[in-house]
Amino acid sequence: MEFIKTITPVTAFTIVILAITLLILPQILQERPFELRMMIVIFLYATLGHGWNILGGYAGQSSIGHGLFFGIGAYTSTILYLKFGINPWVGTMAGMLVAGICGILIGIPCFRLRGHYFVIATIVLAESVFQLFTAWEAVGGAMGLELPVKREELINFQFHRDKRPYYFIALAMLTLVTLAVWWMQRSRIGFILRAIRDDEDAVGCLGFKPNNYKLLAIAFSAAIVGLGGVFYAQYVLFIDPFSVLSLHLSVLIALIPIMGGAGTVAGPIIGATILVPMSEYSRVFFSGSGRNIDLLLYGFFIMIISVYRPDGVIGILKSTRTQTFLAYIGLKSLPFVQEKSTKFLQK
Repeated sequence: MEFIKTITPVTAFTIVILAITLLILPQILQERPFELRMMIVIFLYATLGHGWNILGGYAGQSSIGHGLFFGIGAYTSTILYLKFGINPWVGTMAGMLVAGICGILIGIPCFRLRGHYFVIATIVLAESVFQLFTAWEAVGGAMGLELPVKREELINFQFHRDKRPYYFIALAMLTLVTLAVWWMQRSRIGFILRAIRDDEDAVGCLGFKPNNYKLLAIAFSAAIVGLGGVFYAQYVLFIDPFSVLSLHLSVLIALIPIMGGAGTVAGPIIGATILVPMSEYSRVFFSGSGRNIDLLLYGFFIMIISVYRPDGVIGILKSTRTQTFLAYIGLKSLPFVQEKSTKFLQK
């Protein structure tokens, strides 16, 4: 209700236009498979960015190992399908659950560390699991696992000739996760997580247990990233350690919300909208001769953001000039440019 009260007619009109555009876009891109695929990847990585953002942006626990949860989700649903014939939609729930449990198990020892020690620990764990899965024949080893091609229908979570259903599934996934993060940001949990980010010791002195809230954050964070892993497995019908457990993936998952604006709802969406097309078009433009050129571009833009706008692209929207312009066109009340205070913790 609070959000609805803040919406102006112009803002409501903008949201409606955006929704209509996203719904009709697949019809426009039906004969343009590259652009359609890029939109699907943007939705996927924005969802992954939301997952990282809960732990790294709101709770302040920066992780460079979230590719681990992505791989856990992908491998869980794939193995359940190949070994036991469990439907991919049931495997989706299982993938999220297993990823969330893994997040808690990792968080229990790792949350004893802070700062760069925590970051190093997440990298080591993710790389260790990558090496384990590469040599583990029971999960396909370095050769990976291939999902069998089934009849093209929703129940099988497979669409071969027409990829538009993947677009709508990815859009629905991003929408639901965005709404969940928006709710969390305005809930008691969101306030406490941001307070932990700002001063964990002070939160403990106020009677809260920071570790419990951080474990809750990493569980939800891992579950969301695991959900993305399941979607990826069903989208490409093939997984291996190099595609779902690599350090490159972990870095990209973290870069997206950092560039867009960590600790904000819109940050991961903005970051994915910028970085994914940059990666896709650079790969096409440079072809084989420009392998990993997207990483150089990522690094360049991250340096620019770090120096001139440490709060990410979203910080530009919060600047005085941008706020003045938004107020002029009637969009001052957009929810993603506002963030509530944690002063209630001092009561």
